[in-house]
Amino acid sequence: MRPGATASRGSASPSLGSARVGGASSRATGEERALTSVAAGDSFEGEEPADQPRLWHVTLSVSGGEAPLKEVRRGLEQLAHDHPFLLTSRYANDHAEIRYWEEARDLHDAAAVALRLWGEHRQTAKLPPWEIVGLEVIDRETYHQRIAEGYGPLPATPVGVHPF
Repeated sequence: MRPGATASRGSASPSLGSARVGGASSRATGEERALTSVAAGDSFEGEEPADQPRLWHVTLSVSGGEAPLKEVRRGLEQLAHDHPFLLTSRYANDHAEIRYWEEARDLHDAAAVALRLWGEHRQTAKLPPWEIVGLEVIDRETYHQRIAEGYGPLPATPVGVHPF
């Protein structure tokens, strides 16, 4: 909510922008409240910790200046050789998409690994100096539900490195 703006919802529940104590607002109108988050892996009262790893479908998109197609392909093939968990890569001379399954405790861990993948292997696989421009991480159930309903990413076939 913007400073100075008032909530106009007609509900009895408190809005995100105000904390209520005994039915009255505990701060002045228009005062911002700091948002807090739950750390990865934290659980709420009554929840069991989810320490068992799960499978996450990752789609990593990278983009940048043009590079020779042969070099892009060779770099992606080297990355797939170094990390056989990669299902498929699609590429053009200025962007690429990498799709794979990651085993991780939670979405935070799977996303953290994915966000490091390109940068950590740029030197060893001789990948172009592109930046990550997109990341999607979904659990296995959601992936299969999307496929069954006919939307979402197409199944990763054929496996390997292919041009767009």
